[in-house]
Amino acid sequence: MYAIVDIASQQFKVEAGKQIFVNRQAAEVGASLVFDKVLLLDNEGTVKVGAPYVEGASGTATVIEHCKSDKVIIFKKERRKGIQKKNGHRQYLTKIQIEEIA
Repeated sequence: MYAIVDIASQQFKVEAGKQIFVNRQAAEVGASLVFDKVLLLDNEGTVKVGAPYVEGASGTATVIEHCKSDKVIIFKKERRKGIQKKNGHRQYLTKIQIEEIA
């Protein structure tokens, strides 16, 4: 059984027991999160597609840790002008474990 859920304006394919990284959530480590924006629900071949969300479907997850992603280097250069600019960015993430989909 899997579902496509909307978490913080991003869509994720989730299954029970899997761990995913999402944008930073305002919850403590060990807290439980409930996601009620389920776009698609697949129960062993029986597919329910929401318009826009599946009625009565929800998912629960547990916050494992807060972390940062790998650094992304942004380098801009204008050739023959001697202009160079280098920046870096690390996105704040939350690692969650999907407990169940109902």
